[in-house]
Amino acid sequence: MQPLDSLPVDVLCRIRGVLFDIDDTLTTDGQLSAKSYNAMERLHQRRFNVIPITGRPAGWCDHIARMWPVDAVVGENGSFYFRYNRIDQRLDKRFSVDDEHRSDNRRRLQELGNVILSEVPGCALASEQRYRESDLAIDYCEDVVPLGETDIAHIVQLFHQAGANAKVSSIHVNGWFGDYDKLTMTRRLMAECFGVDLDAERERYLFVGDSPNDAPMFAYFPNSIGVANVVDFGDQISSQPAYVTKQRCGAGFVEVVDSLLSCGE
Repeated sequence: MQPLDSLPVDVLCRIRGVLFDIDDTLTTDGQLSAKSYNAMERLHQRRFNVIPITGRPAGWCDHIARMWPVDAVVGENGSFYFRYNRIDQRLDKRFSVDDEHRSDNRRRLQELGNVILSEVPGCALASEQRYRESDLAIDYCEDVVPLGETDIAHIVQLFHQAGANAKVSSIHVNGWFGDYDKLTMTRRLMAECFGVDLDAERERYLFVGDSPNDAPMFAYFPNSIGVANVVDFGDQISSQPAYVTKQRCGAGFVEVVDSLLSCGE
């Protein structure tokens, strides 16, 4: 990882959009600061594509798409994208899996959740699990006493043994049935809503993240950026970001936005 200030100015000046994780990337200690929110707003006002790519649930993403200064949101680690049409006042939703399969998967995940809770003492269902459409979020440090790496690895193993995907974020282990992740849905969103072929245009977008579930995005985007707390995960992230900020969490996100908006000044 290179320091953010080594990202060439000519590259920054060609950027069209910023995609970013939410927890511990946009937020700090579980809160969205005024500076982080203002950074999103400044990007939006300058007509960059502003798109959170998160593991958070459909219920939260409904609110984010409607009320934040963003163009769309990808949620539940790629289960869907939501985009609010402000002209028609309509929330457009696109899911990776149809209604019938999502219903069946929720039943399977509920059963799996009971197994995980019984086998890994101290973990819990994420407090926002009831707002989820497609995945199961196991809390290992947000509202519970933080678990160790062995317990986190055991949760991941239990997901895999059941045939589910599993990704570790900075607060949860998320699991789901289905062949999708943050990257696959992001590519679909950009093509369907913005007419962008990311395979051809990926150098014109920044991705900012902080944890192992961001690895597919770090690997895909040549100008991927980790906020400074990304180093806390060490070698647990299979693909590291190309650049890293000086500041942690939301302050690191603001650092990225300041660098981008100062381009050409």
